[in-house]
Amino acid sequence: MTREPTYPSDLTDDQWALIEPLLPPANTSGRPEKHPRREVVDAILYVVRTGCSWRHLPTDLPPWQTVYWHFTRWKEAGVTDRITAALRRQVRSAAGREEEPSAGIIDSQSVKGADTVPRATRGYDAAKRINGRKRFIVTDTLGLLLVVCVMAASVQDRDGAKTTLLSLYLATPVRFVFADAGFAGALVAWTHRLLSTTLHIVRKDPAQVGFAVIPRRWVVERTLAWLTAHRRLVRDYERQPGVAEEMVRWAAIGQMVRRLARGRDATRQQAWTSQGPIS
Repeated sequence: MTREPTYPSDLTDDQWALIEPLLPPANTSGRPEKHPRREVVDAILYVVRTGCSWRHLPTDLPPWQTVYWHFTRWKEAGVTDRITAALRRQVRSAAGREEEPSAGIIDSQSVKGADTVPRATRGYDAAKRINGRKRFIVTDTLGLLLVVCVMAASVQDRDGAKTTLLSLYLATPVRFVFADAGFAGALVAWTHRLLSTTLHIVRKDPAQVGFAVIPRRWVVERTLAWLTAHRRLVRDYERQPGVAEEMVRWAAIGQMVRRLARGRDATRQQAWTSQGPIS
């Protein structure tokens, strides 16, 4: 049934058609679900996009307790991981790529932590002068999310990358990863020895003056910029790092369904990522 979106973050009919078959079936053994799944997903995307707290959801959306229950249940069941992977395969196929990537790009981003972030899971990033958390992400060469790991901002890139690259190893077939100089050193040998994965350090041109787009690395940096277009991700509000990771996955889901519904790929992106045989 066609439905006009109420809020800019609401799914269109075409976008909902992409997500609906990827959700788990409703529970038929107990009390039927009172609120349509589509409205629940719209409410989650509203929180991610606007940055409001769960309790401040508009009253024409399902009750925040219901929305948060679905959010938590789907997180624990790995539903969003499966949705992210399925949508990523569709986007890659639409762009003329193999469904599974062969290469990725890793980077980190420190964000301030709100008062709701407990001391045990936050830290101080002296380089960025940020007290909060650090999110590590790996994307494919189209900038699509592969894995995300959130930890204290005090964690060094080389240390946080070990957890992230291990997650990548377990979740995807990617065995070649681009990274900036912050991930250089012993991590390169560790990644090759334990994960049979090549960590290729992409360095700046020594003669570079001012800003310049660095091949491969710009893709993940653009994805991090896209993430912070979602107000919930500008600052970390979550009590648990796992919930912060789930917020990133929902932002990635929203971005991919919009891209698929448009039915086209960015020309500039294709031009850059077509360099070389790695996809």
